Amino acid sequence: MEGGGPAVRRRSRSASARKRSRDRAQSRSACSPPARKRPSSGAGEEPQPAPSSPEYNNDSEEDMFGDYDSFSGNDSLLAQVDNMEQECIQSIDLTSCTKNMEDKATVEPAFGYLQLQNAKSKELIFSAAGNITGFRTEEENHLRITSEQENRTLEPGDCFLDDLPSSQLLCFEEMNKTSVDSRKSSEWQHTCLTLESLQQRKNLIYSLPTSGGKTLVAEILILQELLCRQKDVLMVLPYVAIVQEKVWALSSFGIELGFLVEEYAGSKGRFPPIKRRMKKSLYIATIEKGHSLVNSLIETGRIGDLGLVVVDELHMLGEGSRGATLEMILAKILYTSKTTQIIGMSATLNNVGDLQQFLQAEYYTNNFRPVELKEYVKIQDSIYEVDNKAENGLTFSRLLNFKYSSNLQKMDPDHLIALVTEVIPNYSCLVFCPTKKNCENVAEMICKYLNKEYRNHRENEKQDLIKDLKNIGKGSLCPVLKRTIPFGIAYHHSGLTSDERKRIEEAYSAGVLCLLTCTSTLAAGVNLPARRVILRAPYVATEFLKKNQYKQMIGRAGRAGIDSAGESILIVQEKDKHLVRDLVNSPLENCYSNLFLEFTKGIQSLLLSLVGLKIARNPEEIYHFMCGTLFGVQQQFLSKEKSLSAITREALGCLIEKGLLKGKMTSEKEQKSQSNLEITQLGQATYKGSIDLAYCDALYRDLKKGLEGLVLESCLHLLYLTTPYDMTYHCRPDWMIYFRQFSQLNSVEQKVAAIVGVPESFITKKASGQAIKKDVDNCVINRLYLSFVLYALLKETNIWNVSEKFNMSRGYVQNLLNSAASFSSCMLHFCEELEEFWVYKALLTELTKRLTYCVKAELIPLMEVAGVLESRAKQLYDSGYKTLAHLANADPETLVKMIEHLSRHQARQIVSSAKMLLREKAEALQEEVEELLKVPTDTPEGLLTTLP
Repeated sequence: MEGGGPAVRRRSRSASARKRSRDRAQSRSACSPPARKRPSSGAGEEPQPAPSSPEYNNDSEEDMFGDYDSFSGNDSLLAQVDNMEQECIQSIDLTSCTKNMEDKATVEPAFGYLQLQNAKSKELIFSAAGNITGFRTEEENHLRITSEQENRTLEPGDCFLDDLPSSQLLCFEEMNKTSVDSRKSSEWQHTCLTLESLQQRKNLIYSLPTSGGKTLVAEILILQELLCRQKDVLMVLPYVAIVQEKVWALSSFGIELGFLVEEYAGSKGRFPPIKRRMKKSLYIATIEKGHSLVNSLIETGRIGDLGLVVVDELHMLGEGSRGATLEMILAKILYTSKTTQIIGMSATLNNVGDLQQFLQAEYYTNNFRPVELKEYVKIQDSIYEVDNKAENGLTFSRLLNFKYSSNLQKMDPDHLIALVTEVIPNYSCLVFCPTKKNCENVAEMICKYLNKEYRNHRENEKQDLIKDLKNIGKGSLCPVLKRTIPFGIAYHHSGLTSDERKRIEEAYSAGVLCLLTCTSTLAAGVNLPARRVILRAPYVATEFLKKNQYKQMIGRAGRAGIDSAGESILIVQEKDKHLVRDLVNSPLENCYSNLFLEFTKGIQSLLLSLVGLKIARNPEEIYHFMCGTLFGVQQQFLSKEKSLSAITREALGCLIEKGLLKGKMTSEKEQKSQSNLEITQLGQATYKGSIDLAYCDALYRDLKKGLEGLVLESCLHLLYLTTPYDMTYHCRPDWMIYFRQFSQLNSVEQKVAAIVGVPESFITKKASGQAIKKDVDNCVINRLYLSFVLYALLKETNIWNVSEKFNMSRGYVQNLLNSAASFSSCMLHFCEELEEFWVYKALLTELTKRLTYCVKAELIPLMEVAGVLESRAKQLYDSGYKTLAHLANADPETLVKMIEHLSRHQARQIVSSAKMLLREKAEALQEEVEELLKVPTDTPEGLLTTLP
């Protein structure tokens, strides 16, 4: 088989394995009505065909997303799909549906070169696929597909396109018109989508290099599940920002195709989700919120409503406590639902066999990459190409040809300026740095020695960017960015606020910025490709680079449709030369379970929820469940000293000792006669609130103590209670700032410090440098300090001012705020399970909302819309869009004219997201009304009354 060809690995399974198969339908409907857009009832109801702004498409270096990794992530593609679909809809003759069915043109998959055979087929996309009874107009949404169609099994001869929504067919057609690379991309995508395992609804793991188009396949499967099989879908993504982007991008499809897109990230999400009668939901969730969602569905007996679960970045199974949580999600779904299909995707997988065994899945891989990636290593002034066939893995390529003065050589010993000036300003470049401070230093150093002519490149747009960043900072601008942006350079790391990062990302994608100095987090987050990627050093902070991290970083090199090749250059010192040779030629790291290593967040948390959800009630059933986890698959390798049974029983013993479970543990020989375990009220509150078991006792004590004298004249006391425990370990208070902030509190607020255990005398002595005889709990000290930060934020709603006041980075302050909002939401669920804490429910509901948005009250309705951050919300509010209804009924063209630096694509997405949120809220109220008006079935006959 060729190196770039597909490889499919199938697992043989016994009849007892959890095999997913469905009966073939007896018949198909003759004709399915075409999807139509509703007639316009007001401004913005019907999107108008709009040419892309010149700012976003006028030359090659600005079109950053030509690889079609996601149909929703490409500005130009989405706009074309929208426009094409609109034209098709207008040309459809509904009365000729039956006649057209008889002589319809077929869509033939010629090993990926998908071509609509004639112009007429455009009209038939909506009606020709006889098995798409779920794809219909909103007015016909009440029609349910038959159980035979829902449960049918596709035969190998069936074309998967028969079940694809029109938007996806159009998307494939457009891709095939663009380039040979697109055809090659659709070849593997077609092969993957027509795998027999998928047609039989078996689980699937698939792996391709970064930018290979993995996401598009997942999104096609998601739409197929929502529209054709009429089942809900859960999509699990690693970060809050990516969840918000995906909600923002897919809302327009939900509006047009009649499904709901619901966000589960941070403090957002309803547990359990509303059970929709008429529409299906796409839940887009972070790992943590996805776990809570799955728990709530299992508890309410609705886990079978999930037809499909898609996990992006499946390799995160091996990453600490988040990996343990992801493993819990998948293990519970496998155990409790025999009809839910699991799709996992990643660019960096190695020990796939273990993952296949865990997920009972088949495996597909392909080496396709739309742009060739050339890897280089730079040692002194020599550049070597990575060559696996060479004896030492490296082949000499060239010498750097750049004249360095002695002064410049001292300032730039790694020749970064030479490397970046070969690319910028006409093409883009990313420079990955080991630390946040190094990002800023490198950006400034490069600008210091660049020719002033670089300032002339798109000068006006750079000034607009500076103006926008000033508005975001409410008049403040980072001095480093002020000096670097005129040269088209900026840094990108977690020290920036989310608003700042998003604006910088937009400017880079548009070509206004040509170089970003960034940390490794950018490689795992947003999609920002570049012509050249430079790794400043083979380190992340002080740790040597791992192969997975290296692959993610260099995967950003090369932009499909623009570059003939992408380049990565790893800068290496002589001392690290041998380590780097091993790095570039070594395989990817294996993915290992973290359930055992993350004891309180891992196995103990899992076992507690198993008993609470009644998935398993005694040690024997729990052991049976554990055998089906990734840890169960890898147990002999991960824990050679103890058996899986012994580890399970030890964890259960700890839970009983902590008072989270009650029951009697018997010896292994007596297992058959053992009684069931029961969860305590504290245990129930802990797992439902997703509280780390390491802190559940401390949280209960703090809340109990708060009941004795909760200070409500301000929110400081509540903020102390909602400050996350795990944030205290990274906090190093500045005692002069601590004392200054304490002194500014009124007497009632100062009383809070004494109540929680930090007396005024202690703070005073610490600030003056005096010796302290009495010990005070460091966790309490740090939590109070962080609660001062939160208190200042809620009063000022200005992250810039607060970060300067406490000498903290803006990104850290915002992260603290987001963590507090999320923990406050968890505490609310914790208190709902404990009757003694009823008083906290109303208090925490309001506080969670304030922490989530941390803006003036009038902006909150606008910031509820996915993708609308504070700066954009202020622009919208000032322009007269003051409510969710205003946004949902806005005309995108008018928005573009009224809001500075808003593209047409962004305007359409904001309107779509607002419509989706408004519709979601309205339908939730409608469901509630119908539930209230429903005649109870258990009413005695004599009391039964008929409602009008």
